[in-house]
Amino acid sequence: MSEHQQVEPGPGRRLGVDVGAVRVGVALSDPAPMLATPLITLKRDEAGGSDLAQLAELVTEHDVVEVVVGLPKTLAGRHGTAAEIAQSYGTALAERIAPVPVRFADERLTTVTASRMLSKRGVKGKKQRAVVDQAAAVEILQAFLDSRGKTREDLS
Repeated sequence: MSEHQQVEPGPGRRLGVDVGAVRVGVALSDPAPMLATPLITLKRDEAGGSDLAQLAELVTEHDVVEVVVGLPKTLAGRHGTAAEIAQSYGTALAERIAPVPVRFADERLTTVTASRMLSKRGVKGKKQRAVVDQAAAVEILQAFLDSRGKTREDLS
């Protein structure tokens, strides 16, 4: 079954994940799900996988029904190295949290958008680096939730 043919899990919390080389930003939706909010920034642990273990714990702790991993395509819509890393990460996460589905969502420029938004709010330097990944995860998850709502409206 392809990603687009997966069964819609219905109401319940979603987790948004922004995979970076150093940090993993995490956002959580409300149960409706309508609104994404920042949750935590994890330290990326490629060797030990402790970040994947922490994500699996968050899925259980918050009764998450679906995880959305940002897929950083190039502006031309192609998959580069960052997209391959995100896909591998999402696949590894899916193995840990099955049967909870992991989906991928286009995340072009989410970190740039999040950085600009934080700068406008006066958050700069080290403080910004600490939360920009969470803000990017919020952007990824909110865009996914918004597109889901449009798709459901189109079907009605």
